[in-house]
Amino acid sequence: MTRFPAILSANCVLQPGREGNVLETQKAPAQDRAGRRRRWRWIGIPFGSLIAIVVVLLIVVNLTPRPGAYLIKSVFERNAEQNKDKMEQYAPSGIAVITNQQYRQGDGNAYLDVYFPESTAANVKLPTLVWTHGGAWISGHKDDNETYFKLIAAQGYTVVSLGYSLGPGHKYPTPIFQVNDALAYIQTNANDFHVDTARFMMAGDSAGAQITSQYAALVTNPQFASEVGITPSITPAQLRGVILYCGIYDLDAFMDKGGVVSGFVGGLLQWGSHTSIWAYAGTKDTNSTALTQMSSLNHATAQFPPTFISGGNGDPLTDHQSIPLAEKLQSLGVPVSSLFYPEDHEPSLAHEYQFELNLADAQTALTQMFAFMKERMV
Repeated sequence: MTRFPAILSANCVLQPGREGNVLETQKAPAQDRAGRRRRWRWIGIPFGSLIAIVVVLLIVVNLTPRPGAYLIKSVFERNAEQNKDKMEQYAPSGIAVITNQQYRQGDGNAYLDVYFPESTAANVKLPTLVWTHGGAWISGHKDDNETYFKLIAAQGYTVVSLGYSLGPGHKYPTPIFQVNDALAYIQTNANDFHVDTARFMMAGDSAGAQITSQYAALVTNPQFASEVGITPSITPAQLRGVILYCGIYDLDAFMDKGGVVSGFVGGLLQWGSHTSIWAYAGTKDTNSTALTQMSSLNHATAQFPPTFISGGNGDPLTDHQSIPLAEKLQSLGVPVSSLFYPEDHEPSLAHEYQFELNLADAQTALTQMFAFMKERMV
């Protein structure tokens, strides 16, 4: 009888029942290979080509922030549109809106909208809130939260919502200088906009809170203003307070926030943080001039304006951004009105919770913000 080696090829099997035992090539592995090829063909790309594409993409995202920035931008804009639709049902009537006022000639991104009660008499000037929107410095629009601005205006204020240049097409410090020019423009047109130039307050959410807090530091810290190379358009006496929701104030901690949330989610947060900063500041180096200047926590002085600050307990930014800034300002003797929630608070309040007007906690934030404005806008 024919003898065969004890170890046979994985592609061969013994087939009995014929004259002696014979070896026949096994068909299954070839079929498996064909099946694998078919499984990759459903996306229309051969496996080898797919690997090459992935490698190229990895190289590209390490050379430029643009692909990642545009991906983040698309997600943010979709969420912003959904939130805008949900808020609309809460919009009050009787609010006049002046839209698309170009506050910086020759700058196609420098537009603002103005909200005030329709009943405001022609010669009446109202305390004014200037709001800078969020969007990770790479997305967002001045009318994303128009319902929120109408709710504020209904309390007897003029509200100005700023549009500004976004990364990666535009870089820091462009938005800071745009905010400065916007405040000059608002004062020039104070009569048309019903603005009391002696009673300004500034506000922002997320990246807009970072911009707002940095500008407030520039107004109240002459040494910092000189370092940035800016002459503020308003004085500390004009700036009665700031309102900061869910912001970023310490870029060292922000760039390291992937360690705050573990696993895949933490890694995703860290990638998103690095990409958005890279797109806006042009660097991920926390020792760079841009990121150092953006860390308003390090430039706040005892002259920083009275501050209302809040963040949700489900927002990773709260523990390593909002709370540290609140504590720093309090240590300097700055009047601070803070609204934070216990870790086990239900429902868990995510980033930008204040715009979820169906939540009782968002309504509480609105009420406390109004109380802060009324107290400080006297």
